[in-house]
Amino acid sequence: MSTPSSPLSGASHPLKGIALVVLATFLFASHDALSKYLSGFYPIIMIVWVRYLVHTLLMAGIFLPQSGLRVLRSKRPLLQALRAMCLLGTSLFFTTGLLFIPLAEATAVNFLTPLIVTALSVPLLGERVSRGQWIAVIAGFIGVLIIVHPGGDLFTPAILLPFCSALCFSCYQLLTRRLSEVDSPTTSNFFAGLFNTLIMSALVPFFWQLPEVGHGLLMLALGGCGMCAHLFLTQAFRHAAPALLAPFGYGQIVFAGLLGYLVFSHTPETAALVGIVVICLSGLAAAWQNRR
Repeated sequence: MSTPSSPLSGASHPLKGIALVVLATFLFASHDALSKYLSGFYPIIMIVWVRYLVHTLLMAGIFLPQSGLRVLRSKRPLLQALRAMCLLGTSLFFTTGLLFIPLAEATAVNFLTPLIVTALSVPLLGERVSRGQWIAVIAGFIGVLIIVHPGGDLFTPAILLPFCSALCFSCYQLLTRRLSEVDSPTTSNFFAGLFNTLIMSALVPFFWQLPEVGHGLLMLALGGCGMCAHLFLTQAFRHAAPALLAPFGYGQIVFAGLLGYLVFSHTPETAALVGIVVICLSGLAAAWQNRR
């Protein structure tokens, strides 16, 4: 799941934008499914390292020939480092959570991010939030409580892992807003990828396992899915307005549910389905309020 830093105006191909955002959500869900599968064989540190390494190498191949090292020049490098660490926290918490939480339910909890961003934008950015937006935020948290209701299979401390992922991703998005005023989206994304690759490269020797050939290919696909998803999402907002595309972003939860069933033979409980619907509706309500 991702939010563009500064969607372009003048959108004129809404169907193309919708197709791109649906494709991006499928790739994000596929990325998470691959992460969940590979985490059953290899340490989380190694999986996250591969994800950022492939992402950074692909970005370097695309942007360095065009812009050179200028693409890494930031007016706020410390803030960029903090943003990158928030993204790294998102990856580590979410991927670890997938060890214990089914794919669809973990994805739904992570989709609290737009609601948390709405709540945190008041003290951190000084923005005004309407009563309707606060109601949407509260409804989203009620959706999580429905998913993890007492007595259910998900009523465990492990549910805090995707919730912490959502918190980290919310801070990441708020910092993205702030940095969009001084740095380009390409600089921010490349900086985060390179920074996190260096951090994980320092840790991965302590967790290294030689992957099998098939698993090695899946790891490459993991990084490719993440990178392509971000590119498709960025392109989608060049063709259609954010308000139009927002509902289709929740297709990631649908794809996560389908992949969870096909790959891991998991079917969400009725309560989990109700909670997922509540989270989706509250997120859409918040997006509608922002549009107003």
